[in-house]
Amino acid sequence: MLKNLLKYIQEEHVAEQLYHSLIGIEIEEHRIDNHGKLSQKPYPQNLGSRRYHPYLQSDFSESMNEIITDPNPNIGGVLDQLDTLQTVLIRSVDKSESFWPLSMPPAMDAEDKEFIQGHFGRPAYAKYRDYLTKKYGVARKIITGVHVNFSIPEPVINRLYVHYQDQFKSLVGFKNALYFQLAQNFVLHRWLLTYLFGASPIAEKGFFSEEDAKKLNHPVRSIRNSIYGYVNEPDDKVDTTIYTSLDHYIDGINDAIKDHNLYSTAEFYGPVRLRGQEAIKDYRTKGISYLEFRVLDNTPFTPNGISRHAMYFLKFFLVYLLVTPVDHENVADDLKQSFADNNQVALENPDQPTFKMAEGIKIFNDLIAMAKSLHAHSEQLQALDDFSEVITHPELTASAMLLQHIQNGSLMDFGVTVAKRWRAQRLAAPTLLPSMGNLSFDAQRLIFHAIQLGIRYYVVKDEDGESLITLTYDNVTQVIYTDKVGKVEPLQYLYDLFPGIKKAAEQDNH
Repeated sequence: MLKNLLKYIQEEHVAEQLYHSLIGIEIEEHRIDNHGKLSQKPYPQNLGSRRYHPYLQSDFSESMNEIITDPNPNIGGVLDQLDTLQTVLIRSVDKSESFWPLSMPPAMDAEDKEFIQGHFGRPAYAKYRDYLTKKYGVARKIITGVHVNFSIPEPVINRLYVHYQDQFKSLVGFKNALYFQLAQNFVLHRWLLTYLFGASPIAEKGFFSEEDAKKLNHPVRSIRNSIYGYVNEPDDKVDTTIYTSLDHYIDGINDAIKDHNLYSTAEFYGPVRLRGQEAIKDYRTKGISYLEFRVLDNTPFTPNGISRHAMYFLKFFLVYLLVTPVDHENVADDLKQSFADNNQVALENPDQPTFKMAEGIKIFNDLIAMAKSLHAHSEQLQALDDFSEVITHPELTASAMLLQHIQNGSLMDFGVTVAKRWRAQRLAAPTLLPSMGNLSFDAQRLIFHAIQLGIRYYVVKDEDGESLITLTYDNVTQVIYTDKVGKVEPLQYLYDLFPGIKKAAEQDNH
């Protein structure tokens, strides 16, 4: 249906615009105490209410923080913001707390699980959370990961649509076809990301039942991406064949909710979610706005949870998946096979070659050829070259590199050491917000407190090259030149700019 996409991208000269597709990151991570136990301290009171905070949230447990960046066309911009949000968070928690660097939770006992179950500060979600606890148990619901949001630039979609107007009655139909082909290919190629970025080789004490612990008697690539990880139950009837078509996706999830197999669309844990519409049926008429990819483990070798190199690879890989044709006649069977293949890769020994190595080599050959034909940037080419080496050298994967840190079947010592080191590094930085070191201390301090309160911020330049800060809360935007930020008391200054935010925080602290 979408034949010759790559050819038309070249003809329309839109590759550069595709490289600037919007990308955003959501990272989940647990607060831990000095001994590596999940923190039992309440959610930080100096952070704005979770009812409206755009950047800092919590998830299933009060210890499980979620950091959400704005969408950005530049990978450097995304990672700079992620670093800024991480810094604000670490400076906002108790001095005894740091952040667990792995996707699989630290060791826990029955008392820890009871505490998690009994302490929850988001009343609006309490009923849903009780349902999840009963269905899945606490342990599986506190696995953490990295989610990547991706949207194709609208001008690119419009330019490409010219070549497909005879096939699609509307631009929305074409846009949906583009996004859904990307989603299907992501599922079909998921195994490669599990191989490259899997970093959950073992589970700590208290995660598995005795029965499941016996089934996994050696380290693996990614428990999180296996059938033992963050997945729906087989009885939910939303397996990977739900991606057979857009209609099948919409109807399948709706039927699962109607039959009480799923609580809501939020309980669909597939590797890709369609995003942009509140009601799932509206994707047919209003269209998909972006995709959310949900398969990356937290990387314990970088303090932000995901590396710059990984981002450059992933963004180009998504372009490759966008233009790769899908065999619609056999797609249901291919999707079933992709689930089996991904699970097999996830449960392989991390330091051994994957059974999919030959296919991986072919994919990287195709990726590098496409990158050269589209005049990819040097960082993209370097990332492709580097990861192409990883496909034939499993010892270079994160999961394999973690093997040397396992002691007595545990990564607890490693996790605590890394968490404390990252905390110390951030607190010892020469500037308050290192990624904004070019701004004055007063401007950094204002942004720091704006983020704490839940005010959306952007740092931009005007037509004369002067830096200015835009701050937005509740659809009200204020603009401040960075060189005009004096030695004001930042909290009072922000309360004066946005009187409503203080009142909202007082009504519902979290």
